[in-house]
Amino acid sequence: MTETTTATSKAKTTKHAAPWSERSNYGILKFAMPQFDLPNMELPEAFREMAEKGVEQARDAYAKASEEAADLLENTYEAAAKRATDYNRKLIEITRTNTRAAFDYVHELLGVKSPSKFIALTTAQMRKQFEIVSEQNKELSALAQEMATEACRHNQTSVSKALNRAS
Repeated sequence: MTETTTATSKAKTTKHAAPWSERSNYGILKFAMPQFDLPNMELPEAFREMAEKGVEQARDAYAKASEEAADLLENTYEAAAKRATDYNRKLIEITRTNTRAAFDYVHELLGVKSPSKFIALTTAQMRKQFEIVSEQNKELSALAQEMATEACRHNQTSVSKALNRAS
């Protein structure tokens, strides 16, 4: 009786040895893909020529569109680079102005003899510098706005031209 129990338990263990996820077919029945015998047809020459013309036209249109897109990007980058140069020059000019103002302020501080004179000079310098920095920020903002506006205008014009040519 122990032999039959051992044989039965071995059969159960071997049957369930591989987990469900590791089974090769996951319990799904496999069907063969139906095979259809289609006759070999020769395409008419006119159809073949029409397809070749369509492919050639698509290739030409793609080449032209990619060339126009490259030109658009090149022109946009050139305009942006010019405006960025203007912006950087303005930053350098502002830095020079602020550096000169700081040295002038330090020079004036060296001549101060009393605390009240020091406070008056410092207050005046702070007001003056605040006004200067406010004006400089307005100038930089205006330059940045011009740069963005010009880039958008340039892109809009180029895209409009491309769309008009396409239609």
